Amino acid sequence: MKKIIYVLVLVLCFFSCEEDHVPKPNGFLRLEYPEAVYKTSTFDMPVTFEINELASKIKFQKVEAPTESYGVNLEYPSLKGTVFLTYKSIENSEENLKDFLRDAQNFTQKHTIKADEIPVRPYENFKRKVYGAFAEVKGDVASPAQFYVTDSVQHFLTGSLYFYAKPNYDSILPAAHYIEKDIRHIMETVKWK
Repeated sequence: MKKIIYVLVLVLCFFSCEEDHVPKPNGFLRLEYPEAVYKTSTFDMPVTFEINELASKIKFQKVEAPTESYGVNLEYPSLKGTVFLTYKSIENSEENLKDFLRDAQNFTQKHTIKADEIPVRPYENFKRKVYGAFAEVKGDVASPAQFYVTDSVQHFLTGSLYFYAKPNYDSILPAAHYIEKDIRHIMETVKWK
């Protein structure tokens, strides 16, 4: 009798499952951001550039420092991120420029502890005399993007992107890519006064 039950169970197992069961693939969150609409900045500083209208909260201040300096925060509330921009006037031409470049590059290099990769792309626009670099910092870092541009004589603009969340590269990646496009657009539209 036991043998008959075992045979029945085996027969049922073989014939009861006609279709193959395949596990479902993981679902991914689909984030759609509006197409960027740019407008020229109207800050009272020696440089203009175009900013995305999605950066709805903008803070501007003149900083009292040894050189003429300005700070601009472009806040993206819907993306929970901010681009911090700092403009500095180059006064002792070569000496100040070297210090500013060293500070900007050291800031990026401080992220090497947590970063998986830091590709740096140089930027040059000879017609408008804008030279600089854009660094995308990949990994669980505080600032996933930094840049600087200069005319090498009078002007120096630097910026970095921060999010209001614990760094988790996979989670912030779509928002980071969206804002990185805006940062590149800032670099491409810089005009020195």
